[in-house]
Amino acid sequence: MKNYTAANIRNIGVFGHGGEGKTTLTEAMLYNAGLLERIGKVENGSTTTDYDPEEVKRTISINAALAPFEWKDVKVNLIDAPGFFDFYGEVTAAMTLADAALIVVGAVSGPVVGAEKAMHMCKKAGKARMMVINQMDRENANFDKVMAEVNEKFGPSVVPIQLPILEKGAFVGYVDIVHMAARRFDGKGEKEMPIPDALSGRAQELYEQLTEAAAESDEALMEKFFEAGELSREDILTGLSKGVLEGVVTPVCCCAAVTNVGVTTLMDNLVHYMPAADQAKAPAAINVKSGEAVEIGKDGKFAAQVIKTVVDQFGKYSIVKVYRGMMSVETPLYNPNQEKNEKSTAPGLMRGKKVTPMDKLIAGDIGALSKLQFTATGDTLCDPAEPVQFAAIDFPKPSISLAVSAKKQGEEDKVFAGLNKLLEEDPTMAMEKNAETGDVLMCGLGEVHLDVLCSKLKNKTGVEAQISDPRIPYRETIRGTAEAEGKHKKQTGGSGQFGVVNMRFEPLPGEDFEFVNAIVGGVVPKRFEPLEGGEDFEFVNAIVGGVVPKEYIPAVEKGTREAMKKGVLAGYPMIGVKATLFFGKYHPVDSKEVAFKSAARLAYKEACTKAQPVLIEPIYRYDITVPNEYTGAIMGDLSSRRGRVLGMNPCENGTVVVAEAPLSEMFKYATDLRSMTQARGSFTSEFVRYEDVPAMEAKKIIDSAQRDEDEEE
Repeated sequence: MKNYTAANIRNIGVFGHGGEGKTTLTEAMLYNAGLLERIGKVENGSTTTDYDPEEVKRTISINAALAPFEWKDVKVNLIDAPGFFDFYGEVTAAMTLADAALIVVGAVSGPVVGAEKAMHMCKKAGKARMMVINQMDRENANFDKVMAEVNEKFGPSVVPIQLPILEKGAFVGYVDIVHMAARRFDGKGEKEMPIPDALSGRAQELYEQLTEAAAESDEALMEKFFEAGELSREDILTGLSKGVLEGVVTPVCCCAAVTNVGVTTLMDNLVHYMPAADQAKAPAAINVKSGEAVEIGKDGKFAAQVIKTVVDQFGKYSIVKVYRGMMSVETPLYNPNQEKNEKSTAPGLMRGKKVTPMDKLIAGDIGALSKLQFTATGDTLCDPAEPVQFAAIDFPKPSISLAVSAKKQGEEDKVFAGLNKLLEEDPTMAMEKNAETGDVLMCGLGEVHLDVLCSKLKNKTGVEAQISDPRIPYRETIRGTAEAEGKHKKQTGGSGQFGVVNMRFEPLPGEDFEFVNAIVGGVVPKRFEPLEGGEDFEFVNAIVGGVVPKEYIPAVEKGTREAMKKGVLAGYPMIGVKATLFFGKYHPVDSKEVAFKSAARLAYKEACTKAQPVLIEPIYRYDITVPNEYTGAIMGDLSSRRGRVLGMNPCENGTVVVAEAPLSEMFKYATDLRSMTQARGSFTSEFVRYEDVPAMEAKKIIDSAQRDEDEEE
């Protein structure tokens, strides 16, 4: 591939709903550009951009893949983005790489949620966009119906620049609205033809609409339009290009990717209407030395950002977008995020999984760097002579967490090491360990996302992981008051062990668990500092008369703390308890700290068993944002999950349903919400408190815990 200037580079992401033909359309463009001998098929795993084994197996796009080609003396960096919502981290990467978006809409299905999300992302990011109505060769394809739905959802600024010509239901050509000319596909190219009479009126109507859209994009054109009542073809083209660049006009084309009909014309339009790389703005950045914001232009020392990381059996590739300067194999590389220098490396052109060496990579272009040691997705790479740092990329946050473990015993370390390697290429994945339950949690955007990660782990390392529902961090507490004596006596022939405590256990009002030292007369030495976590409960020393010497009081407290780590019902930690030591006995020779720790544990177990123990569960608050038409379904679903709706607040995207629900009922809510709302819903959550588990549910949990304990014994 020859060298191009930024003015002759187009960075275009291909977005839309799954199943609308994005990957097939990408294949057709590569074929027309002379890079493929035939158009690959998604169903048999022969496409350029769906090369990952999981993509081939599932016949869906999982990764954002590069597909650069040359067309009409322009380099087009095409980025094929997934349409499945579990992989919206890859969509974010594609949107960041792209300067403009080609949004693919099915000629039968119309502008479903994938198109909606793509349009929203473009508006939020300030990206130019074009729309193509694909699959015009399908039965029941209806361009006019789809356009009506498009305009209803996105407004009149989405305007066709083509009108399909159908003969006996077959897609045979199109009317070029800008030039008011018709062309027929003959299998080898396009031929001029008269505009069909049945379409002439509609074509004229669309031409007038385009003229108005072009005029509205520029004040000078608007003035000219008012004076003359019309615009020249050149004026219309100029106005449309400016409108597309500013995001106020979205041109619409039509094609059939499978049969490669209309694709070359689409490629022409992409080159003509989509903004060049020299027109794109760099993201926000700071001067590393001063910490002040700095505007990044195309000129100057090299500066780029790693947008995506690809790890395969051949190594690691960092996909970078260059925002300033130029890099070659001699360019020094500094990573300000890690404050480390990287070894200089030659840039490469990545197409699917194939990487071809490049002489240089200029501002506005996209390329791949191999074997970077310290650099992660989102990091900046720059020349150390002019160090800058770009703003972090706002990837979607994980919305589902499931427990992950090794399928085969003894392979835990291999599994977790492999999953940590996957973190390098997937910023929407997270790993964390629940200190209480011991579960290792794998977090992602959906169940399919997590399942794919496990499959990738097996493909890359040979070890298998399994996912399951995580254990709920239940707690236990008491609702009544009870007293008990704990007595530890042990005689071993020499000095023995002796300690007796009388303790009262009662609910702690307002707090989970609190420790209070009520020692009188300083009988507990100051050197015994509060134990870690002492703020979680209340311990009252009500000893009078020294029946328990001061040096043993900390042992009573410590024994109580340790005992409370395991509740009396199902073994979950006990909280919300006030423990009072009010009497006891000691032996001047045999009493030891260990005896009083044991005595405290015995008193705790006996008293709490009699003090109306209950199982309690974590309750979370959920702010669920959904379109208005789904609020009824959401509220009904929450009710089935033992949730309580607290209120509903209007918002820009519909309604925010505010509710509380037990965590145990909401682990897979991200997947279920997506299903209920056609992926239009989203939510945030936060812990609020613990509440009693309903009696029937509590019995199941307690019985299960008892069975597990019996099996261990």
